[in-house]
Amino acid sequence: MHHRRVIFPTTKQTLQRIRSRRNRIKCLICVIVTSLILTTIVLTLVFTVFRVKAPIIEMNGVTVNGQDSTAGTQIQLLGTNISMIVDVSVKNPNSVTFRYSSTTTDIYYKGMVVGEARGPPGKARAHRTARMNMTVDIRIDRLVLEPGLVREIIGSGHVDLWSYTRVSGKVKIMGIVKKHVTVKINCTMAVNISRQAIQDVKCKNKIDL
Repeated sequence: MHHRRVIFPTTKQTLQRIRSRRNRIKCLICVIVTSLILTTIVLTLVFTVFRVKAPIIEMNGVTVNGQDSTAGTQIQLLGTNISMIVDVSVKNPNSVTFRYSSTTTDIYYKGMVVGEARGPPGKARAHRTARMNMTVDIRIDRLVLEPGLVREIIGSGHVDLWSYTRVSGKVKIMGIVKKHVTVKINCTMAVNISRQAIQDVKCKNKIDL
């Protein structure tokens, strides 16, 4: 009966294997430590330097029939509508670009939509402000359907309207983290019939992160 001869490694071979194993362990530890450091750096940047802040939406003014309402614009209440241009600015306080989709603005009178507009998509670069103008046509034929309109004009001399603007977008941090942001702005305004001007524009923002 033949027995297979077992050859035990020499001391030199054993040392080489031990050194090789130690080197692999060292490399693995280096990779793990490096990954942890990079992860810590990225998380620190995300939650400090690149912490997402809500964009600031402001209504800068309303222009009626091509003239600035702040200068006492005369509104010609003739025809079927009044053309208004709403000047809106999007201020981005973040260190990354804020990209937003189509912007919507609706004008209401006593809960009824009497005007609407859509703005194009765009972007506000880091720490910059983007401005857009949206043309809104106020439908006089819809306004006159409200039975209390004439009574309001006679009683106060003005018509109270309110607008709703919605801007949705997102910021991408280092190509990894995406944060969706929706900003809603509600404004009230008064159409002064005797002065034929828009006045008392007040706005409030609501932000969904």
